[in-house]
Amino acid sequence: MRAAHAVAVTLAAALAPLAGCARADTPAPAGPAVTGLPGVEVTLVHSGGIAGLTDTITVRPDGSWTKTDRAGAARDGRLSDADLNRLRKLAADPRLATEAAATTPATMCADAFSYRLTIGPTTSSYVDCPPQATPPAATAEVVGLLTRATG
Repeated sequence: MRAAHAVAVTLAAALAPLAGCARADTPAPAGPAVTGLPGVEVTLVHSGGIAGLTDTITVRPDGSWTKTDRAGAARDGRLSDADLNRLRKLAADPRLATEAAATTPATMCADAFSYRLTIGPTTSSYVDCPPQATPPAATAEVVGLLTRATG
């Protein structure tokens, strides 16, 4: 009897790791549900250049956005779930507050593009002047995301 018990215990121990591999008829959720930004709007103002560009992108907490150019023409859209999740993570990045508090010298670039990013009470900015300085990393990540996602 002792041998049968030992075999049963050994078999149970061997099969236990496979218990999680059982197939279920309902698929597992793909990830956490997208609930929007934590109650704040994100605004990006992209200006400058030889033509005097001024585009404003506003993303609301639910991921819907509006892009307005200097003439007042507006386009609307919605961030994908992946882009909204990425924006939420970046909006909570502590580097943004550090970048907002940093002082930057005036630029010597003519016709350079300027970016001013506001997330809730935090505003950071930079001038895209590669020979002078590297853009602040977290701010530049949000700028890249919003510029790509809103076309």
